[in-house]
Amino acid sequence: MTACEIGSGVSAIVPAAGSGSRFGGAKLWADLGGRPILAWVLRALGDPASGVSELVVVADPDDHRRILDLGSETAPGLVCRCVAGGRRRQESVCNGIRAASKEWVLVHDGARPGVTRELLTRVLHSALESGAASAYLPVVDSTARIVEGRIVAMLARDELGAIQTPQAFRRELLLRAHETALAGGLEADDDAALVLALGEPVVAVPGDPRNLKVTRPEDILALRSWLAAPEGARP
Repeated sequence: MTACEIGSGVSAIVPAAGSGSRFGGAKLWADLGGRPILAWVLRALGDPASGVSELVVVADPDDHRRILDLGSETAPGLVCRCVAGGRRRQESVCNGIRAASKEWVLVHDGARPGVTRELLTRVLHSALESGAASAYLPVVDSTARIVEGRIVAMLARDELGAIQTPQAFRRELLLRAHETALAGGLEADDDAALVLALGEPVVAVPGDPRNLKVTRPEDILALRSWLAAPEGARP
């Protein structure tokens, strides 16, 4: 199955309403290689080979005009719309799902500028076969459960993974997961967790260590070297 075959039915939802408190400001507008962090994300999603046909950016209404202009510049082939965010990421994504018009949705954090079209299509293809899929990285360090500053248990790292976005779902499934969570008072920072709470499977797709989430200013330094590489040299 090719990206062209799935492209007419995929909405990309980009949560971009966070305050950036740990970063120290509006991180999505921070400069990365001469363009805002958010521009890298919209550009990757707007690549015709990514499989995405619609962008839904969830953000503060004061940023909507600026985001629409950025979308026109970096993803000119896609319909781009903005919706208001909620108090928490879970509410923001739910707003995005309701605004999406396609059968499939792909959720990708606005603060992960290192995403590649290859990773996007791998996650989408896995979701098309199973209904839900998420990128992840294997855990390489020893991992422990810590309570009140003390290690209380060591965890088997060969069964652990660090979850990334992109995550892709059949829209009906993810909307049902969010609405069920809302009705039951379930809170989660991850959409795959809400789908798992329904008892539905989520396929794990190998991610990319360069697809890190910008949380602190030093994270930008880790991204600059490979994002500055020529287009043909990027993975």
